[in-house]
Amino acid sequence: MGDVAMTVPVVYSLAHQYPDVRITVLSRAFARPFFEDLAPNVGFMSADLKNEYRGIRGLNALYRRLAAKQFTAVADLHNVLRSNYLRMRFNIGHYRVEHINKHRKGRRRITSATKKQLVQQPTSFQNYIDVFEKLGFPVKVQFTSIFPEGGGDLSQLPESLRTKSATEQWIGIAPFAAHQGKTYPPRLMHQVIEQLIAKYPSARIFLFGRGEQEEEYFTQWSEQHKACVYTGKHLDSLTQELILISHLDVMVSMDSSNMHLASLTGTPVVSIWGATHPYAGFMGWGQTEENAVQIALECRPCSIFGQKPCMRGDYACMQNIAPKTIVEKVEHILSKQ
Repeated sequence: MGDVAMTVPVVYSLAHQYPDVRITVLSRAFARPFFEDLAPNVGFMSADLKNEYRGIRGLNALYRRLAAKQFTAVADLHNVLRSNYLRMRFNIGHYRVEHINKHRKGRRRITSATKKQLVQQPTSFQNYIDVFEKLGFPVKVQFTSIFPEGGGDLSQLPESLRTKSATEQWIGIAPFAAHQGKTYPPRLMHQVIEQLIAKYPSARIFLFGRGEQEEEYFTQWSEQHKACVYTGKHLDSLTQELILISHLDVMVSMDSSNMHLASLTGTPVVSIWGATHPYAGFMGWGQTEENAVQIALECRPCSIFGQKPCMRGDYACMQNIAPKTIVEKVEHILSKQ
């Protein structure tokens, strides 16, 4: 989800700078809310790669469906096995095709265990920009939010979430990620929550994420603290989540999809980095390293996506981050609002 979300600022800017160009975004169905109201000349096409377009036969059927739209240019912003196959078919059909450069050599250097070169890599946004420039569409990214100024329409949310008083702070917390190397320990995140509630008695703490761990901890925390709201129990769709996120004063997130969802709504993020690092190029749009929480270790970063087991065995990159450090970053953002 994060990779798809990161395309939005670039596609938005492309659409507005070239209003006469018709753009179709192909992705999985979950991504529709990112693009359906992005610009009049942006359309969305969903593809179910596990069922309808499964395997080579399915990809051939998907290619025929795409070719019927008579595109004049094709941008592969994913560069994985399936998109590579579609790209090959388009190349054989003499379409104008370009694909993303993921700068894998540079990423290997910053994660090397013995000869680490901690150098900022081109961001995903720049990589997407480069694809469109090669297709003949230079893009200057000008993007703030997928919503108009003031955020999404709160009337689309359940009644209990439609009103925000002037004295309330709305703080989002998304404490989990796909891999342990990108997840702040729940016992420490609970301390963050307790410190925030003590500091901001009128705050509402919205807990974001869906899964077994989220169910266990969010249920426990929301029962223990009246200020905590388990959003999965109230919101039915990604669209509703984006609307709520657009009204947060700050989001606390891992290097995960929720950082990027908040970025799409112009919400500031306190991002927490463990095995991964902002230098890999995945910082959310409009977010700054100033608001990132990370500690210096010789072994960090050890992974681009956080999936590798900890070479030390203790995940010190996360375990050694003090809850107070995260709370201070939140305080810094709230003090400026």
